Amino acid sequence: MDWVKRNCEYTLTDGKSGFAISFAGMKFDENDLAKLDKAFAKASAGIADIEAGAIKNPDEQRKVTHFTDRIAYPESAAFAAVETFAAKVIAEGKFDAVVVNGIGGSALGPQLMQFAINGPYWNELPRSKRNGLKIYFLDNTDSSGFADLLKVMEPEKTIHLVISKSGGTQETKNNMIAMEKFYASCNLDFAKYAVAVTMLNSSLYKHAKENNWLEIFEMAESIGGRTSETAIVGHLPAALTGIDFGKFLAGACDMDAWTRNADFRSNPALFLAAIWYLAGNGKGDRNMVIVPYSDRLVLLSRYLQQLVMESLGKELDLDGNVVHQGLNVFGNKGGTDAHAFIQQLNDGRDDFFATFIEVLQDAANLEINDGISMGDYLHGFFEGLSAALRSKGRQTITIRIPQLTVYELGQIIALYERAVAMYAEFININAFHQPGVQAYKLAAKDVLALRGKVLAALQGKSGFSGSGKEFAELAGTPDKAVEVASILDKAALNNGAVSREFNGKNWVYTVK
Repeated sequence: MDWVKRNCEYTLTDGKSGFAISFAGMKFDENDLAKLDKAFAKASAGIADIEAGAIKNPDEQRKVTHFTDRIAYPESAAFAAVETFAAKVIAEGKFDAVVVNGIGGSALGPQLMQFAINGPYWNELPRSKRNGLKIYFLDNTDSSGFADLLKVMEPEKTIHLVISKSGGTQETKNNMIAMEKFYASCNLDFAKYAVAVTMLNSSLYKHAKENNWLEIFEMAESIGGRTSETAIVGHLPAALTGIDFGKFLAGACDMDAWTRNADFRSNPALFLAAIWYLAGNGKGDRNMVIVPYSDRLVLLSRYLQQLVMESLGKELDLDGNVVHQGLNVFGNKGGTDAHAFIQQLNDGRDDFFATFIEVLQDAANLEINDGISMGDYLHGFFEGLSAALRSKGRQTITIRIPQLTVYELGQIIALYERAVAMYAEFININAFHQPGVQAYKLAAKDVLALRGKVLAALQGKSGFSGSGKEFAELAGTPDKAVEVASILDKAALNNGAVSREFNGKNWVYTVK
């Protein structure tokens, strides 16, 4: 089938919104698609089950409601409460900035939204040119991020959103505790600046209630962090920064409606899931490269890393078989990527497929020369790269949107959410839990427990000197010499309990 015919046959377009996706650049034929009849049926049934309220997270015995909740959400009391709260905060003028304290989906979605819609220089605009608050993010338990925020934050003019579904997320909790202490050092009551977004009766809910925080907004247990951008997690930061969240939901819901069709030829999410399956031999053998030709979508690859990799990266399938499934995601932005990693994609390992996203409408008409605008050059780079990759037999998917507004962003996010859910049905895994994440948290607790044991062993041992191995023996953990050495390395540069000197081969530690 020639290139023109493939594009006609394998491009799906929504005439109403102008959203289009083409699979013509991928290596598959009609025989490959015909073999997926049962998989298409299973995926369609799986999505229908989700939307009918079935238990689709069997490991945690939970429903999965992000698709259906966003249909009813705009007319709900919860939606109105967020809009009223945000409008009041903006109108009163007491606050000029908001800090989002969350990790994973609690930060990635709002970050993507802010960068895509308000742009990278939003915080630098004067209040007269902003229709909302400046926004900052605490999305790790790294003291440098906290210290950097304090350099620009005006405590009396800043509202804090603490977002944690369970309330026990340690990274978020650490930042909350540190911020409470900072506000106390400023003789300010943190409760008057704090808003909780959490489940009813979680530890964060109880803490906020007991301390009389400014507001508490409830999250649904049935919506996971990586699929929470169309729920209150995405809504509150958006509303406080003047973004029309209703239009965002309209885009997502319209994409949901488009992708309920059981015929993959009329369902871009089902077709996308099938292409992922075929490209990676049903095992994720190819990396997904996300290349948006828009500066404002540079965070999309980070957002999709969590959505795709946390959802699909699983050791076991639903029948308990060891499958080690997954789909790697990485990306940059066009045409920056041509000076970053495209060299390898063009000439190096053929272990990927690239998804290009083009925004047709330019933000500004900037003529460069001979009637050619900056946007024309970007389009030329996109088409040139796409053609160059195809000439080398490399595989590509193309998404085109007419413009980049909250509506189109809602479409993109919903498309990938539904493709992930459908692909999970193809490979028979639970896309809605994350046991690997819990495993590292448990391991981290063990490390912290070991740290406590080591530091306790130093008491009364002033002047004791030795290697990591000797300190491990001192602590009664001789099999943990490597881990003990790393704890001592950290302590030597921070809490002053020990010092260290390099003897030319190893570090030697001394108790102060």
